[in-house]
Order: sequence, then C-alpha cells, then structure tokens
Amino acid sequence: MRKWFKSGTPWIWMTGGAVSLSLIAVIGLFILIGWRGLSFFWPSSVYEFDMLDKQGGHYNLIGEIYDVETVLTEQLTAAGISGLQDKPETLQRYLIKIGNREYVDLDFQWVLETIIADRSKPKDIVVFERSKNGNFYGYIEDILQNGQSVDVEQAQFIDELRSRLDRAGALQVQQEKVVNGEIGSINFALEKIRLKKRKLDMDGLLTEQKLLELDVQSKKLSAKYQVLEEQLFSYRKQAQRDSVAVRDMSGRQVQLPLSEVIDFYLPNDMSFSAKVRHWLHQAAKFVSDDPREANTEGGVFPAIFGTVFMVMLMAVMVTPFGVIAAVYLHEYAGKNNLTKFIRIAVVNLAGVPSIVYGVFGLGFFVYIVGGSIDQLFYPEALPVPTFGSPGVLWSALTLAILTLPVVIVSTEEGLSRIPSSLREGSLALGATKSETLWRIVLPMASPAIMTGLILAVARAAGEVAPLMLVGVVKMAPALPVDANFPFLHLDRKFMHLGFHIYDVGFQSPNVEAARPLVYATSFLLVTVIIGLNLAAIAIRNNLREKYRALEH
Repeated sequence: MRKWFKSGTPWIWMTGGAVSLSLIAVIGLFILIGWRGLSFFWPSSVYEFDMLDKQGGHYNLIGEIYDVETVLTEQLTAAGISGLQDKPETLQRYLIKIGNREYVDLDFQWVLETIIADRSKPKDIVVFERSKNGNFYGYIEDILQNGQSVDVEQAQFIDELRSRLDRAGALQVQQEKVVNGEIGSINFALEKIRLKKRKLDMDGLLTEQKLLELDVQSKKLSAKYQVLEEQLFSYRKQAQRDSVAVRDMSGRQVQLPLSEVIDFYLPNDMSFSAKVRHWLHQAAKFVSDDPREANTEGGVFPAIFGTVFMVMLMAVMVTPFGVIAAVYLHEYAGKNNLTKFIRIAVVNLAGVPSIVYGVFGLGFFVYIVGGSIDQLFYPEALPVPTFGSPGVLWSALTLAILTLPVVIVSTEEGLSRIPSSLREGSLALGATKSETLWRIVLPMASPAIMTGLILAVARAAGEVAPLMLVGVVKMAPALPVDANFPFLHLDRKFMHLGFHIYDVGFQSPNVEAARPLVYATSFLLVTVIIGLNLAAIAIRNNLREKYRALEH
C-alpha cells in the first residue's frame, strides 16, 4: 500500500476523478439552463378555470399553468387566508399566466386549489402574440375589415385570419424597410449636411454659394422624405384595415388590430409535430428578432450581434499588442530589474477587478481620448459628443486591456517551448533576427497565441461590469454596422447578452415573465462563447499540425 501511494497512482486517480466530476457538473448545469430556457418556447396548454369568489359566486379565468408549488395549510392560515380549517396539511397553488395586460391588474396570478371549482382545455382557445401588452387569450368570434364583419364560414376562420395576418405582417415589413432604410438614410444625410454647414461656418468658409448648394441638397432630401412619409402612412393605414374580435375570460368582446398581432396559435388543438414546428419557429424568432416590452418579450438579435462584434473587435486589438509585448519580454528584453518589474505588472494586471478596468476605460478612453478626438476632428458636433461618449470601440479597447495579460503569458510560454537550436540554425544560414522571428519563431508559437486568444475571448464575452460604463446599453435602436457611410460606426452604443441577462433578471418590471428569458439568454450566451472558442480551437489545431514537424 505504501509503495502504491509513493508511486503517485492515487493522486492521478483523484485528479482524474475531480476533473470528471467538474466536467459532469458543468455539462449538467449547461443542460439545466438549456432545458429551462428552451422549454419556454414550447406551446403550453391553456386552461379555462371555473373559479369561486369570496361570496360563493363563479367567474372564469383563462391562462397557462406557469408553476406549481406545495404549501403548508398552517402557513396559508397565518397569512390571513380563511376557510382552511378542514383542509389537508398541504395544499397546491398554481401560478397562472393570464396575459391580457390592459384588462387585468396582473398577468400572473397565484391561485389556490381550493378556489378552483373546475378546469378544462377547450380546443378553440387562441393565444395571440402581440407587439405590445404581451399575449392575449380568448375565443375568436369574428374577423373585421374596416370595422365590418367579414362573411366567412366558421370552418374557414383560422385560414382567413392567417391570410389577413400574413398581409398585415408584409405591410409591417414594408414599413420597417422605409423607416430603417430610406428614411434612416435621409435623416443621416440631413444630419451630415447640418454638421457640414456648422463646420464651414466655424472655419469662416460658409459662403453664400456653399450655403445655397447645401440648402438645395437639404430641400431635395426633404422632398424625398415627404414622399416616403406619405408612403409610410399609406402602409400603416392599410395595415390597420383588418382586426379580429375576441371574447376574453370575462365574456367581453375585444377587437385586436392585426397590425399589433405578431402570431396566433391554438395550443390545445395542436399535434405533437405542430408543436415541434411551433417550438422551432419561436426559437428562431428569439434569435432573429429585436426585443420589446422592456426586453421581456421578443428576441435578442441586437445583443447577439453586439456581443460577437465587440469580441471580434477586441480580439483584433488584443492579439498584436499581446504578441508584441511577449516577443519583447522573451526575445529582446534583458534580464534586469526593469524586465522583472514589467512581468510583475503583467501578473498584477490579471488580478485587477474588472470594474476597475471599466472606470479606467471611462476616464481615459472615453473622456480623454474620445474627447480629444471630438475636439480635433468633430468640433462642429460639439457639445454633442461623437467619440467622447461610451461606444463599442472603447468597450473593445477596455476588454483588450483586461485580457492582455492572458495573451502575453500564453504567447511567452509558447515562445519558451521553441528550441533555441532553430533560432541558431536560422541565424547561421544568414537570416536576421527579425526574419528568424517572423518566419520561424512566430509561426511555431501561433498555437500558443491562439490558446491565449481563446482564453481572452472566453473571459471577454462574459464580462458585464466594465461594459456598463464604456458602451453597453439596455436598448440600442441602431446596430454598429449599417448601410450609411462609413458603414462601421464604432462610436455607437450596443447591446450585450451578458448585460441583457442582468437587465431582464434584475431590472425587469415583470419578474415572472422575464424569468424564462434569463435562462434562454444565458444558454444562448454560453452557446456563443462555445462557438467562438470552437472556431479558435479548430484554427489552433490546424496550426499545431502544420508546424508539428518543425518541433521535432
């Protein structure tokens, strides 16, 4: 036994067991987050409850069972609920999502099983997904065109409603194209003309001829704007033509304009395959749509785009600086106190809290560097800042500094593993030191550089605290990339998946509605990080195989 312990075998098994347990825990957590998040898109059954009020009367409640929990009867009695003397020791209560926010105080209600007289799952209950006020639950009673009932047989209601909803959706797409495309470009061009006028005026170069030319350009753009505005109003009027009359749980008839309806479905009348198709459709919309309703509804596409764009920009910035610093420390710097001080500083940088980097980025990059850029190149826009406010560029630079020690240490380790005989052989053949470094050393160290980049991306993609100070916002109406010159707008603020999780989970006005979105967005963030890392790992493995022969 003593020889077995001295051989080190137990410690190998313990290490392997610890790694295995850690891997199982990580995979289990990932599966749990994915299950809680992705199950949100599955069409749940909608029930009609026959409820008892305090006077012994009856009323209806329509909604989804969101959660079920068991509570002690004593606990309920202590909370002031009466009439539970002859009840069992434990009772169930249901969290019901009833939607219809404009007609009820709370769209989520806890209901005790003792006040439920009966419940059923009618097949003709319809769930309407709307652009505002969340879901609406009820029964379709009529389809209206310009306020008049449409003569359609009852059996054709669903197909007719689907056709008219597709028409309203197509008109909505046309509106978005006009607003975000041509009207957006005209507004961008008008703002450029305004700034050009002011710059010429500040420089004393605004002659009557120049002013006349700019005014003519503005009038042409304004005329185009008027035409597009009339076209936009026409689309809106056409989209508001149709509506659907729905009977809600209280028996009242409510008219829902189809211009505000995104989708509808009958969850109690769907087959398994139809539910799978609906689940895939909802998951795709979550990835591709913009958020709405204070981020508690809709998708997260701007946050995905902002996260990936910022991380790629950060990688482009941190890699050359990290490699240059590592090359200097390993290949050129002498073994003196200055080099020791630099290495200590690099190690200490890795331990600085991320929020400190955010404060540094805000003070140095935004206020000093960005403010100086505005003074030199954009004085006509002041006092409105251009680069002197938080944006995606400063966020990428801040995270580049945050992850710089990781890249430096990893690159330096890769340089130290390259045999000195390769350097000496290259120099003996007449190559200069810089040629040896560029053609021999750095290519062989590229797998280690990629390893540092992988670690940097993994950390940067999940950081939130520094980004809150240097560029990330709750809602960014415009992406950093668009069709307006210079196409890449690094001064704009952006959305981020990590901040989106924080905002939805802790700042949402509707906690119950936001909870599944926290899981879904967390699962998506982890998936994005894994995707970025797998891409970098594939590149690293390719480079490792390419230069494996030189190592031997």
